[in-house]
Amino acid sequence: MTLTGERTDAHPPPVLELEHISKSFGAVRALSDVSMSVGTGEVVALVGDNGAGKSTLIKTVAGAHPRDGGTMSVNGEPVSPRRPIDSTRLGIATVYQDLALCDNLDIVANLFLGRERNHSGFLSALDMEQVAVGLLKRLSVKIKDLRAPVSSLSGGQRQSVAIARSLLGDPALVILDEPTAALGVEQTAEVLQLIERLRAEGHAVLMVSHSLADVFDVADRIVCLRLGRSVAEFPVEGTTEEQVVAAITGVADSSAQKRRTRRHGMTREGS
Repeated sequence: MTLTGERTDAHPPPVLELEHISKSFGAVRALSDVSMSVGTGEVVALVGDNGAGKSTLIKTVAGAHPRDGGTMSVNGEPVSPRRPIDSTRLGIATVYQDLALCDNLDIVANLFLGRERNHSGFLSALDMEQVAVGLLKRLSVKIKDLRAPVSSLSGGQRQSVAIARSLLGDPALVILDEPTAALGVEQTAEVLQLIERLRAEGHAVLMVSHSLADVFDVADRIVCLRLGRSVAEFPVEGTTEEQVVAAITGVADSSAQKRRTRRHGMTREGS
């Protein structure tokens, strides 16, 4: 029995929902109409050619580039992050391609950089190390010496540390900017497994990637950007790489236009 006024929605709202997002830098319109969503325990891949607006979009969600128009909702509530700290407080964590790690510091120091724990004015080194051990173990990240400088780590391990750092605040949404760029085959596999673990833990994941192979390995849905617009969305299951490439390059639109032109011509001839 349902009480009057009680919500009867079968599904919760998306963790992140964007509708008609726009962003300009002077006369340059970087985003003109982007709509998409990411749900709990879902990996959504954001793909597009260089200049499609992918970086601008994730920076808009992250609060680094406040949007000019459109709406953004987190867990069904309209929000307007103006600074990165605003998005962080909303439960959004972003791992950029440069990772923002300090090579001369060890892994524990990097995990807690800017969020160091202290007691009576002194750093709680043991407490931070215990948290770091538990976090990396939870994510199945294998690093023998947590006091080793980050400069000694492989590319995959560095990416894992950056992702682990983003989880310290237990975010609802994790944004990954080109997480497998410049990684070898084995390191890429490690990072993709880590993304799958994020999904299994219930995090929503928005992954920006140029690698369609990686996208088809871990994503649930694919959103294609072209010239600042979201032009297509595909479920990974049942979709081919050729379909995604056609959407990214505009071939799909060109083919549709040709079909419409042919139909129009046939109609005129038959009239």
